[in-house]
Amino acid sequence: MPSTPLAELPTADLQDFEQAVRLRYDSFATRGLKLDLTRGKPASAQLDLSNALLTLPGRDGYLAADGTDTRNYGLLQGLPELRALLAPLFGVTPDQTILGDNSSLGLMHDAIVYALLKGTCDSTDPWSDEDRIAFLCPVPGYDRHFAICEDFGIEMIAVPLTDEGPDMDFVERLVAADPAVRGMWCIPKYNNPTGTVYSDATVGRLAAMRTAAPDFRLFWDDAYAVHHLTEQRIQIASIVQACAKSGNANRPFVFGSTSKITYAGAGVSLFASSADNVRWYLGRMGKRTIGGDKVNQLRHVRSLGSTEGLLERMDRHREILAPKFATVVDVFARELAGTGVATWTEPKGGFFISLDVLDGCARQVVALAREAGVELTPAGSTYPHRQDPHDRNIRIAPTVPDLATVGPAAEGVALSVLLATTGALLERRAGAGA
Repeated sequence: MPSTPLAELPTADLQDFEQAVRLRYDSFATRGLKLDLTRGKPASAQLDLSNALLTLPGRDGYLAADGTDTRNYGLLQGLPELRALLAPLFGVTPDQTILGDNSSLGLMHDAIVYALLKGTCDSTDPWSDEDRIAFLCPVPGYDRHFAICEDFGIEMIAVPLTDEGPDMDFVERLVAADPAVRGMWCIPKYNNPTGTVYSDATVGRLAAMRTAAPDFRLFWDDAYAVHHLTEQRIQIASIVQACAKSGNANRPFVFGSTSKITYAGAGVSLFASSADNVRWYLGRMGKRTIGGDKVNQLRHVRSLGSTEGLLERMDRHREILAPKFATVVDVFARELAGTGVATWTEPKGGFFISLDVLDGCARQVVALAREAGVELTPAGSTYPHRQDPHDRNIRIAPTVPDLATVGPAAEGVALSVLLATTGALLERRAGAGA
């Protein structure tokens, strides 16, 4: 690895470096690997931690704590004992919590549909009656959030992320001036993909800021509330409590799930908010279902046992995941540190590493990685409409590969970065007549 940033190397030295990287890349590609770093899914070893769910609640164990027969209809809000177990993790009380099926994304989708068709409890009219609806979208962010907006024709306004969360000066100006801005996506802890954790100051400003729209909502996707990669269980301020204190109790819609705690395809999702919003959501939800899967809710109670039992389960997840993340960071440091063509995050939680490469090179990196046998999320996915204005951000998901293969996968990515960026630097010099 050169001791000088690649952009500062003499052209002859840069050409020599590119040739050496090309040889390494070609050798890597001949290994015929099939490695996947695309989506933040739990590995099989993580799913194995919850295999007791497959035998629960048992043939005769279907009665809830209060004697409710969980096989039947009813209890639209969800089992009280599971609400009590999950609520503290999201800074709310059980009565502020609604349980859904496995997908918190489904709850987010429904919340937007309900607002579009019926309005919120603070709306004068359905959102769909307006000529224009806009959402603020911190970037880099979650592609599935953006896909929901795109599907319903909601305008997306990109908001830069800082180390403490979204750029609040930018956010406050927009929401105060534009009544069409009705919502904002937030992943407040271990942001997808950057790992950013919102500071208490950011949470406070989001709760207290003046908005031109009286029914503005924070779509607070707390997907990684307990997904720590270090022994430190980082805590953030409760947005529900902060908004209530600021006189904006109805502002937050909080979402979470057990899908990365137990089974991704058979978890339990959660909506939490103010009393008014809970009544509103239940009123809409009650038109589409008579009640959720209470058998699944009960087996989660039996499997996890308590809030502390859930946190202990997450410690075991950490033991599986943390070495994978450390391996990727170590490989990137070995291959890319000092080159000046890439930076990456070292998250303390969540499911992703965010990799930024030389502007204009992300799509080429992804293409080269695919040719070498490493699948990555398409470049641009972390921005609205899949358009990264700088073509530099790549989301890395090291969770699914086993520990033995995550290192080679990271090496393939690093070699692709070096090959794409050295080529780009040489092309720019040729174009400039250097």
